[in-house]
Amino acid sequence: MAHETQAVYPKAGSLATPIRSLAFDPTAGRVRERIIEFTLFLAALSSVAITVGIVAILVYESVQFFAHVSILEFLTDTQWTVLFADPHYGILPLVTGTLVTSAVALLVALPLGTITAIYLSEYANHRLRETIKPLLELLSAVPTVVFGYFALLSVTPLLQKIVPDLPGFNMLSAGIVIGIMIVPYVSSLSEDAMKAVPVHIREGSYAVGATRLQTAFRVIVPSAFSGIASAYVLGFSRAVGETMVVAIAAGQQPNLTLDPTEPAATITAYIVQVSLGDLPHGSIAYQSIFAAGLTLMLITLVFNIGGYLLRKRFREVY
Repeated sequence: MAHETQAVYPKAGSLATPIRSLAFDPTAGRVRERIIEFTLFLAALSSVAITVGIVAILVYESVQFFAHVSILEFLTDTQWTVLFADPHYGILPLVTGTLVTSAVALLVALPLGTITAIYLSEYANHRLRETIKPLLELLSAVPTVVFGYFALLSVTPLLQKIVPDLPGFNMLSAGIVIGIMIVPYVSSLSEDAMKAVPVHIREGSYAVGATRLQTAFRVIVPSAFSGIASAYVLGFSRAVGETMVVAIAAGQQPNLTLDPTEPAATITAYIVQVSLGDLPHGSIAYQSIFAAGLTLMLITLVFNIGGYLLRKRFREVY
């Protein structure tokens, strides 16, 4: 007797429910991908657009300034007395003040940051490294105004015990404190570059009888030099752009000198001094802050290009 097989379907009130289709809609997926791609493109484009906008404003206002002041006077005059009755527009005093304070800062930050990075990379154990590194990076969270008054009220009196004739406002104390500020930048990036060196390079150095110190200075540091150079360039850019420390501790009187024990004004300190709203918009003194800002941007650009060429020259590919 033949039996027919019949399909059994769940009844309308039963617990069994049909399984929904989980098929992926390719059209909707492509639309989502396009939206994400466009959003990321806008995020990347915004940084470029902001940079172009800043440069455009600096150039536009600087052109207005140089319509009244010759570039030759701007680059060669040794006096910067924009706010005086007999104005002079020589940028050299501000440039020297900026470079001297930055040089003092780098003399403090580069050795300390590099040695700290070597210790964290080659000597400290994992627990100690994970404790010291965040503590160092906490220095970046301290407001620069606090560092400025620390330089004026603590570092300067301490230096006056060593150098009795040191004035209350000087570039030395400002540069030292700026150097302390940028140690976390140098140490963190340098340590990351050293940790990126492959382990087999260390092991090869140890295999030929080198000590840990010899391996660190003769093998690891040269191998990570491109990354360390990037840290140095970032530290210099941070030192050049510092405002409040130099405005508080170094003084605001333009002074053409290379002596760090003398008071002087930097480009950023002058911009703070003038951009307080006391000058009419469109005046030559007001437009001078854009010329000074353009000069500062060009100085930073030159050092960044130099750092890029240095990294390209010594870059190691593993």
